[in-house]
Amino acid sequence: MTISIFQIILAFCIGLIVVAYGIPVIVRISVAKRLYDVPGERKVNNTVVPNLGGIALFAGISIGTLIGILRDTFPDWRYISSGMIILFFIGIKDDILVISAHKKLAAQVICALILILLGDIRISHFQGILGIHEINYWVSVIFSLILIVGTINAMNLIDGIDGLAAALGIMATLIFGSLFYILGNFNYAILCFATAGSLASFYLFNVHGKTNKIFMGDTGSLILGLILAVSAINYIETTPIGTITSHYSPILTLAILSIPLFDMIRLFALRIMQRKSPFSPDMNHIHHMLLKLGLSHRSVRRIILITNLAIIGIIYPLRTLNNNLLLALLLIMVTLLMALPAFIYEFIKSENSIATRIWFKSYFIALKTLFYGKTNTTKNTVQMEENFLEKPLRISKIQRNFRPAANVLIKTYVTEKKSNDNLVS
Repeated sequence: MTISIFQIILAFCIGLIVVAYGIPVIVRISVAKRLYDVPGERKVNNTVVPNLGGIALFAGISIGTLIGILRDTFPDWRYISSGMIILFFIGIKDDILVISAHKKLAAQVICALILILLGDIRISHFQGILGIHEINYWVSVIFSLILIVGTINAMNLIDGIDGLAAALGIMATLIFGSLFYILGNFNYAILCFATAGSLASFYLFNVHGKTNKIFMGDTGSLILGLILAVSAINYIETTPIGTITSHYSPILTLAILSIPLFDMIRLFALRIMQRKSPFSPDMNHIHHMLLKLGLSHRSVRRIILITNLAIIGIIYPLRTLNNNLLLALLLIMVTLLMALPAFIYEFIKSENSIATRIWFKSYFIALKTLFYGKTNTTKNTVQMEENFLEKPLRISKIQRNFRPAANVLIKTYVTEKKSNDNLVS
């Protein structure tokens, strides 16, 4: 037990150190060779930023895991590392040259088949969800293929603003790693904590970096998605069937990955309904909808992370309930939370009354104050204007630039309402 704890701490620290030393080198090479992520219509960054952080993540996760297992055997690692290497090269090519979505999808399918057919890393039991227990081999292969490819794409799509994919990845790997440690699956615990350490170091450069700011790019998000998919499958399969733990393992797994997975499903459904390819790019992600409300990257990141943790916090205490009830509860919660930003945005945009908009927006300014603390009004106004991804609401320039404190906004609303009432009377 003591050796296992030492191995986990060792893996975490090695991943942390490798990424911390690797990123400055990668940034210098990227600057010298002009390998940047250039701002565009679908990008939220305003300056060029190196996007090869996935190289450091690949090195940190691989070295941390290999050294962390010490002399123990980790049979699944050969298949996991094979998939990581394939996604590493596909991601590098996409970050530098850009490749089509179909080629990336083909690479993801190959990685999933290696894991499923050669490594036998697959879901073989539904544990009573929808009345289904043990499933046929080929049904297991198809379902596992969809889960692995879906999770890889979900993490790739959620990587749209600073630190979001890294924060969700840290949360998920720490939870999975702790669960693996409790269940005695130390190899996967080491893999998860090596990933968490690598992501923690990357997060500091991605969010707080100035001279060494970097993005993880497709290389990092694809590898992260692969590790989370493998961790999810092995957690469900490691859980002893028939124990109280098995009753919530599939739903808890969905809860841990709820925001990325359900955001991807929502996006794909919207694109198909609009008669577009599911892989066609757009600005309808959950983080884009929150940015349209005038929130900053930091506020959006915190809101999404806290929401995901809240979902997990609700599902975990209810673990003794029936799996079908837990699944229904999870679907209702996530559906409502996913629809809320779009509803608020459409409400603000469709209202004709300026006073109503000002009154409604006062709550978001109060929310920004909660996350930020007090900030300079003029600076806050400019930042909010930069965060709007579509044209601002059609009101006058003076009204658009008017962003006082929340209590002043409410007083303005009351005064305007009284004047309108006098006009009517």
